[in-house]
Amino acid sequence: MTYHPLTEGMNQQQQQAITAGDGPVLVLAGPGSGKTAVLTRRIAWLIREHRVPHHRIMAVTFTNKAAGEMRSRVEALLGEHLRGLQVSTFHSACARFLRREAESAGYRPDYVIYDSDDQVALIKAVVKNLGIDPKKYNPRAILAKISGAKNEMILPAAFRSGDYFGEIVKRVYAAYQAALREANAMDFDDLLLNMVLLLRGNDHLRRAYSERFAYVLVDEFQDTNQVQYELVKLLAAPQNNVFVVGDEDQAIYAFRGADYRNVLRFQNSYDGAAVILLEQNYRSTQNILDVARAVIDRNRNRTPKALHTDLGSGDTVSVFEAYDERYEAESVLEQIHRLRAQRELDYKDFAVMYRTNAQSRAMEQAFVNATVPYVLIGGVGFYKRREVKDLLAYLRLIHNPDDRVSFERIINVPARGIGKKSQEAFINWVTREGLTISDALNRLFYDDPVPLSTAAKKKFARFAEMLTQWQELAKRGDLLTMFDKITAQTRYYLYLDDISKLPEEAADRADNVQELRGLLQYALEDEQPLHEFLAEQSLVADVDSLNDDTDAVTLMTLHAAKGLEFPVVFITGLETGILPHYRSLEEIGGIEEERRLFYVGVTRAKDTLYLSYAFRRALYNGAGGLSSPSEFLADLPPRLLDGSPITLASLRRAQSMEAQTQWSSAPSRLERDLRSNTVSSANSELRKKIIPFPGFAKPAAGKSEFKVNMRVTHPQFGVGKVIGVEDGGIVSVLFDEHGPKKVLADAEGFKALDG
Repeated sequence: MTYHPLTEGMNQQQQQAITAGDGPVLVLAGPGSGKTAVLTRRIAWLIREHRVPHHRIMAVTFTNKAAGEMRSRVEALLGEHLRGLQVSTFHSACARFLRREAESAGYRPDYVIYDSDDQVALIKAVVKNLGIDPKKYNPRAILAKISGAKNEMILPAAFRSGDYFGEIVKRVYAAYQAALREANAMDFDDLLLNMVLLLRGNDHLRRAYSERFAYVLVDEFQDTNQVQYELVKLLAAPQNNVFVVGDEDQAIYAFRGADYRNVLRFQNSYDGAAVILLEQNYRSTQNILDVARAVIDRNRNRTPKALHTDLGSGDTVSVFEAYDERYEAESVLEQIHRLRAQRELDYKDFAVMYRTNAQSRAMEQAFVNATVPYVLIGGVGFYKRREVKDLLAYLRLIHNPDDRVSFERIINVPARGIGKKSQEAFINWVTREGLTISDALNRLFYDDPVPLSTAAKKKFARFAEMLTQWQELAKRGDLLTMFDKITAQTRYYLYLDDISKLPEEAADRADNVQELRGLLQYALEDEQPLHEFLAEQSLVADVDSLNDDTDAVTLMTLHAAKGLEFPVVFITGLETGILPHYRSLEEIGGIEEERRLFYVGVTRAKDTLYLSYAFRRALYNGAGGLSSPSEFLADLPPRLLDGSPITLASLRRAQSMEAQTQWSSAPSRLERDLRSNTVSSANSELRKKIIPFPGFAKPAAGKSEFKVNMRVTHPQFGVGKVIGVEDGGIVSVLFDEHGPKKVLADAEGFKALDG
């Protein structure tokens, strides 16, 4: 190709994408392959070489920041300000269009947009008007179902309920939409859905928008949901000059409604669409890319990509086993100190990644103890999380019943009917009489005359009774039983549902509670009394001053790592139940999404990658703390790794024995590449014909009476739902009041509930 400033420095595939002709184009961009450069140069190419007026180009992405950066880069390439260029998020574009077309959509132009708090408030009002018990049917859970329906373009009349909860959602959905209309309001989901309905139902408007936008470009296409996919199709028709960039291997937001299958649907919707693979990576060494390929090649329904780089083989990937998460964190710190000394790296060159927010606790504690600066991305420090602060307040009050701050924090958390007036009356009485909190609670416990209403007196007395029970357990050193009594008697796990916006958030909060319980497990093993435990946690919790340092190690979940890169990356907690997460066991395609999440983490590393797992972990305290290496680790070719711990070697041998019993004799494309020390040439036309073979399911080790989603009961943990059944007679259960536990199938009193 002849020289052109807009294609300067671009490889052959990038140039092909930038200069593609009219019609539908799908760019499958591997990690670190320069997709943003391709997308922005494509826009600039259309303006400069195709002479497309910039106001006739529409580009959409998922954040306002990304949209602003895209616009700035296009303007920098062209050296001019492009006032009419439409670069925005899906929601902001639709909000702008609907202001103009409000009356056609059945709204007044001054309609308001409800944020999440407004939505919850309206749902609560609707639930109350319908006579539905909000304690039994969580308004936030109902709202999540409604949002999911809108993302699938399912209107209230077409909503189908599969159970009684679904019937509740159907009733609330219809009333909620009516209330929004009455208030001349839309929620965020309505912005997209109403625009699609408007274009579908009005030929004149559809033609007007099609004529206005001659070219439509979409970034992060794998993160679109069904309504966004339909919106793109409607805006791009009939000329279908639609250019989308994405990578199904980096689709990690299914919990938000994203559907990576839209990448596959694109080729079905646009027969003959040009498909361009960007496989050259400009970020990572070849060993890291080969590990990434080994991870992702196990997934089905994807286009294989031969990721390659000119940066050389680089370091082998280190795998190490730690005794527990404390030793794992110490190992991470040791490697950071070593690499900083050897390579003169800054703290900001390191990132530590993990699957769940709860896992940050061990890292935070180790970094504070070592006075190593860190910054927590996409989350709140472990000790600043609401549920952790609540339960630590309970523990502090047990140790010191005169702790007024802790008392006021948890006296009605979870709600036990002690309102603000009752609390004020109690505090006024204590102040007036010169009593301590413990003195006042003792009087209530022994039913002495007090200046409180009869109802309030009973509720405070019940709390005093529970506090006394917990204190007795603390005196005996039975910290775990004490903790379980607190969460059970206060129904704290159910309370997590009430304060969480989504089921996934409630589950993350439950993980944090389990992590705190695991710390008590360690304290019990070390024969540490409650007061020493609390003193230790207080020393670690005060970490505000560390987070302001710009030269700091980055701690983040794998979900928060998307789009970032670091010279050195640690991925910790590679254990079954964490990565892949136990929740993925009950979701269709859940394991594949977990593998994509691991793949995203691996491809954040530029030079050096460490993978680690622990023999035991606080999150597993319900099963004695023991854990097992992630099945994903066994997929990694030994020649790419530095170190193969005994436990991992055993796992790899077990999977190798299993593979010998399956019809899978031909080596994978990655294995052939590794043996020949080459990278297979790309052939997108051939790959489009590949139908991935899923392989055989693992043979069952005997029939189990327990099935996923079955309701069960346990004499100690109560009622719960089965979330996984493992070989060896182990059943994973998410208990209503005690969170996730692993239970032996033949444990005494453990049984399935009828129906």
